[in-house]
Amino acid sequence: MRGKAICFLAVAIVSLGWGQNGRAQNAAPATAASSVPKTGARAEFLAEVGYYEDRFTRLAQTVPADKYNWRPADGVRSIGEVYAHIVAANYGIARALGTQPPAGVDFKAIAATAGDKVKIVQELGESFVHFRKAILALSDADADKAQKMFGRDTTQRGAFIMITGHMGEHLGQSIAYARTNSIVPPWTAEAEQQKSADKPKS
Repeated sequence: MRGKAICFLAVAIVSLGWGQNGRAQNAAPATAASSVPKTGARAEFLAEVGYYEDRFTRLAQTVPADKYNWRPADGVRSIGEVYAHIVAANYGIARALGTQPPAGVDFKAIAATAGDKVKIVQELGESFVHFRKAILALSDADADKAQKMFGRDTTQRGAFIMITGHMGEHLGQSIAYARTNSIVPPWTAEAEQQKSADKPKS
């Protein structure tokens, strides 16, 4: 079991490494240009959120629907449950930052859709839109303001770091799950195709 866990971790780290150079190209979906900061803590955090949104969404779209209930062991989140967790976290973290969930958002209902690929992909998109709005509602002037996040005392800036860590943890988990099911992350497949296309013809 320990060897399998190490394997999962290694795969996740390697796969994450493949994507680091692609962060700048993965722009978040359009938001009113005038309201999006170009510099400062929020701008940097929004760039990270856009990166993770792209990765989670594309991977969720790539995983076959019949794999959404797959889990590595009893008592561990399934593939779909990890995505549902990210959806719920986007709303929950936004609330912790001061923006309440939209009317009608039901956390139990989100968990119940974990096995439904179509709904999960849609909910991922909607939750990230809401999360970005919550970030835009903040002020860079409050970067040092006290903030509670994941049960820990920090600052608004510190919360941004903790949130990206949370997203990275679960993206790595999702990549390991996909690889264990012989599913290649789409950005890795694209990189491999490009490498093959760039190879000199003999």
